[in-house]
Amino acid sequence: MPAFEGRRRRRHSTDSVTAGFVDAAVDGGVDAEIERIGAAVGGLVAHDGRHGADGIAPVAVRLWRRAQRRLDGGHVPGARRNDYRAAVAETAELAGWLLFDADDQRASRNATVHARMLARQAGDRSMERFALTNLAMQDVEIGRPGEALHIADALLSQPRIPPRIALLARIRRARALADLGCGPRAADDLRVARAALEDSLSSRDPAWTWWVDECEVGAHEGAVLLALGDAAEAAARLEDAAYLAASRSDARGSLYFQVSLVQSYADARAWRECEDTLTAVPATLETVVSGRNRRRLRAAMRGVLRDERSPRWLRHTVHDVAKATGNGPT
Repeated sequence: MPAFEGRRRRRHSTDSVTAGFVDAAVDGGVDAEIERIGAAVGGLVAHDGRHGADGIAPVAVRLWRRAQRRLDGGHVPGARRNDYRAAVAETAELAGWLLFDADDQRASRNATVHARMLARQAGDRSMERFALTNLAMQDVEIGRPGEALHIADALLSQPRIPPRIALLARIRRARALADLGCGPRAADDLRVARAALEDSLSSRDPAWTWWVDECEVGAHEGAVLLALGDAAEAAARLEDAAYLAASRSDARGSLYFQVSLVQSYADARAWRECEDTLTAVPATLETVVSGRNRRRLRAAMRGVLRDERSPRWLRHTVHDVAKATGNGPT
């Protein structure tokens, strides 16, 4: 995700995230520990949506490592080992996502690879596929579209793959194809993905796919169009998706869309719209801390400054925003 990646798996009501989840002594049996892990995951997911990943990625890593040590130390009875291993896989997947959004890409990949391995060992096919889609997401982010394409093709070749996972794999493939300059093929995948979005979640779709929705698809449509050079249409798709993100109080998602719109308006040379969006960013950054989106913002602002046709007043705004956010474009 994130890509926007509007998170995440199951919906949780709690928003409490403390190190106590991670560092407390283990009481009770394996069931109690799995329940504690689930509560910690829920709190981290809720916090991420409201405030971003940077502050809590280390907490998720500690949660994962602590659970992994118990697993490796032989403290889990054999009959419950796969259930516990699946819980550890989920913590590793979440750690990978949060590290991704915090822009620690090397650590993110390590966690996600471990999540896939643990899920496979536990026989949790759903979590294994989740980890694979995340690896493809990261490959797009770090400029490895060929690897992302390979993963997406492998997922789509699996028999009876759940519809929502197939939809997500097509999005990943579209992003990779766009980066490789294969516009028509990328557009075909997006059309299929959007058509599939109209179908209800099927009984074969994992619970975590609830977030693969209109907002998610719109975000990736905008990114594909931007990569293919159609900045004006990209902005139109992103505007619609940004409205949906704002309507559901998704602060981190709103930051993603603000940055994406700054980039698309700049590429389309829609200077007034670019300035309006850019001036809204500092307020969002007061509550959302996301290293990946800060990096994307720097790149977007550099683009404005390097464009010889960008107006002087917009350049001043870029410098003002950079100073206000401590996020210089150079």
